[in-house]
Amino acid sequence: MWEYTDLVKEHFLNPRNVGEVENASGTGDVGSLACGDALKLTIKVDENGVITDAKFKTFGCASAIASSSALTEMVKGMTLDEAAKITNEDIADFLGGLPKEKMHCSVMGREALEAAIADYRGMALPMAEGEIVCECFGVTDLEIIRAINESNLRSVEEITNFTKAGGGCGKCEDRLREILQQTVSGSKLEWIKPMEKPKRMTTLQKIKKIEEVLEREIRPGLRKDGGDIELLDVDGDFVSVSLRGACKSCSKSQTTIKEYVEKKLRELVLDTLIVEEN
Repeated sequence: MWEYTDLVKEHFLNPRNVGEVENASGTGDVGSLACGDALKLTIKVDENGVITDAKFKTFGCASAIASSSALTEMVKGMTLDEAAKITNEDIADFLGGLPKEKMHCSVMGREALEAAIADYRGMALPMAEGEIVCECFGVTDLEIIRAINESNLRSVEEITNFTKAGGGCGKCEDRLREILQQTVSGSKLEWIKPMEKPKRMTTLQKIKKIEEVLEREIRPGLRKDGGDIELLDVDGDFVSVSLRGACKSCSKSQTTIKEYVEKKLRELVLDTLIVEEN
């Protein structure tokens, strides 16, 4: 399970500035519900170019909510020029840090802010003019290059953590590796040699494999005893499931989860998986 700072937990449990600014000066819509993360940021700008109010609506995980909440607190009172200099690293630092797998949430906040400022100024977003590399999440090559340069990224996995590119079907991984090599040309990096380590499993591949094992190996045994199991969520190596029927009320449900379900998934899918019941 992810390790969150106290500030991340606070902004997740008690988010600030939720909603929409009335008669907003600028609006930034980024992400999409289909991709699993979406953020709408609205800002109010006075005649001196100062952001006097900022509110957000988001669909996403705890880190997405916390990052959005933190961003609205950061920008209020700033001029547009000051706000435009905020990076995703600034948002993460404001929260005392984010898990590396969740850095894309701070990137989404930064992108929403850029979009809101561009909307206010009547300008096009430069990042949106790039070539779409990851069709699953709509990430452009310009967004990837910026993330590599600003956050000193050195692997495809890190690119996925920061931008979500490659976290879907995985078809763009070769292109991501190519962009990475071109961006840091001249560096002698071991990660350039893809044959040195096995290709990682994407989120969608992981979900599909888990579902296959549940259906083939786990459900038949549970159903014999009048029970069942449902996959609720997969977040990195954290697998959330719900026991059904007789299994749900069984006093040994935790034993079933850890000694049967988790062991089987670790054996047949990935040996780092952690299964918990919700």
